[in-house]
Amino acid sequence: MDGNDSLRRPLIAGNWKMSKTSSQAVELVEGLAALVTGSAVDIVVCPPFTALVAVGGIIKNTDIRLGAQNMHWEEQGAYTGEIAPAMLTDLGCQYVIIGHSERRQYFAETDATVNLKVKAALKHNLLPIVCVGETLQQREQGLTEQLIATQVQEAIKALQPEQIANLTFAYEPIWAIGTGQTADGAEANRICGLIRSILGQVSLEGASKVRILYGGSVKPENFAGFATQPEVDGALVGGASLKAEQFAQIIKVATE
Repeated sequence: MDGNDSLRRPLIAGNWKMSKTSSQAVELVEGLAALVTGSAVDIVVCPPFTALVAVGGIIKNTDIRLGAQNMHWEEQGAYTGEIAPAMLTDLGCQYVIIGHSERRQYFAETDATVNLKVKAALKHNLLPIVCVGETLQQREQGLTEQLIATQVQEAIKALQPEQIANLTFAYEPIWAIGTGQTADGAEANRICGLIRSILGQVSLEGASKVRILYGGSVKPENFAGFATQPEVDGALVGGASLKAEQFAQIIKVATE
């Protein structure tokens, strides 16, 4: 990725969403591991909770890292159906996606709960991938910058400056998720730069180290337009991460 800060090693993360049984997940990650040996980027796969153990066992001695798609902010308690941070670290998770637009849209996730989850993840040495993004209506109303700024500021509320460097952000324009539409590289770069500037208000050093990903219908054939942007440090990939060959091709583009 030309132009990226030397401290920021590219990161390609796959969000499998509600896809793949445990046996299907094993087949997918075995195929992927064979294709990405010795890659020069950080690779994360985020299977469903039911497949974390199986996938974790397969990737233990590979270059692939394990992430979860969500978690609760409490240590334990009467939260039926929820997963605590320590449960994830116990399974070998190193990353966790927080605040994905689908969590916000379908499960009442708010900027406030995102902040609680970010703080809980960091407390348990999980690396948060914090998602921000706007709807098509918000973009058409000229609210993109205001909305992104609010989401970022609320996500990092009450964090210490030294914690900023442990975050990853993913700019996912909601209008581009699963639609086949994407922001162009220049626009993605502009918004990722905005995110970095907001983080810089808390810690300039930390902001220079934060990896900011693009997400939203990322495919091998369109990712080059993002990978060459100086503020874009990788991708959060949805559908294309469910096919080992496509995901491996995106990883390859990130190294070129």
